[in-house]
Amino acid sequence: MYHTFSKNMLVEKTISVKIIMQSKTYLILFLSFIIFGNISAQVDSELFLEGASVTAIIEEGENMWVGTYGQGIFMYSTKDDKWVSYTSRNSGLDNDLIYTLAASKDFVWVGTTEGLITYDRKKNQWRKRKFAQGGEFGNWIRSLYYDAKDNVLWIGRFRNVTRLDVARQRFADRDLTVANDPKTNTIKAIRADGDSVIWFGSEAGAHRYNKKLRFDDPKAWSFISNKRGAFNGDGEAVSISGFAFDPLNIWFATDEFVTPQQPEFNVGGVYRFDRRLRWDRFARAQGLNGNGIYSVERTGNFIWAGVYSFDRKEKKEYGKGLAMINRITGTVHDVDLNSIKTKSASIQAMYFDGRYMWLGTSAGLVRVLVDNPLAKWTLKREPVKQQFPTQRTRQQQRR
Repeated sequence: MYHTFSKNMLVEKTISVKIIMQSKTYLILFLSFIIFGNISAQVDSELFLEGASVTAIIEEGENMWVGTYGQGIFMYSTKDDKWVSYTSRNSGLDNDLIYTLAASKDFVWVGTTEGLITYDRKKNQWRKRKFAQGGEFGNWIRSLYYDAKDNVLWIGRFRNVTRLDVARQRFADRDLTVANDPKTNTIKAIRADGDSVIWFGSEAGAHRYNKKLRFDDPKAWSFISNKRGAFNGDGEAVSISGFAFDPLNIWFATDEFVTPQQPEFNVGGVYRFDRRLRWDRFARAQGLNGNGIYSVERTGNFIWAGVYSFDRKEKKEYGKGLAMINRITGTVHDVDLNSIKTKSASIQAMYFDGRYMWLGTSAGLVRVLVDNPLAKWTLKREPVKQQFPTQRTRQQQRR
């Protein structure tokens, strides 16, 4: 059901981790400035799109695509240092309430509550697709992931998951309901784990798809929830809001949703799974400012987490800032948001492009330089081939 590693593979991964630790020494030093705020002048950060509620951040080529809830889509050309806006007022985009994005060299795909919008970049044309299966909620697109290797777009809907063969423009739907629980079929997050596995996060657990098998083959799919020891059995259900991966672990971001009537419904937290048996939870008791997690992303030896707290009486989320978990030691640090110019404590989306960490907040987009030029001059860096998949999408509000 889960990944296994041979002895040689483990040795190789261990060596890679050691190399990363050596070559990322400068990163650890730099991040300590952010965490403790004692050298805030050294933090290189910039605020864009001030006032916009950023819900999605992706990278394609030399462009960054940013989705917002209310102001449409923005494209930033890193080559030209220019921004382009796409809204219902200035383009063929007919919905400015964006939940999620994905992009290839030919298309940009947009997830809304009213279906999938596709932008043909070559023809400069927009089109919308609505799905017949799943009813009205089946057209609420909550997560998108483009697999460039297979030229496949994965579409996570409030009901069902859809696979789009981009070259043939063929859609295939799959109902992922497990044990008659409809929440197992409400897809919130999608991310690739290496070249052969795709994870799908739902409101009641995570589905694992083996790409080596056919999409319609039941043997290609497996499911884990908070039952039978997974997620330590915490809560009544576990709702997945995002994923991050390292060579030895899977990191699950989960939602907090509790009420006076159901105080243990979704308890939240970041879970580290060693791909075998062990589950470690990082939440308020371990140093986070809240139990809810909007988003997660990885840089070297750190897992970044956008944290929120859910008020059980008001049934409302409150952003609680940004935390960093050392994936080697398990140490949790709270990031000084004043040092990185965020104007909101709600970190709804994240993306690491290899040099900058992009933070999407409820009040703008912040770009943080995860780099230190001085360290480049004083440390010999060995090349490390490493992939950083695109970020998942924003925590969706419950209906």
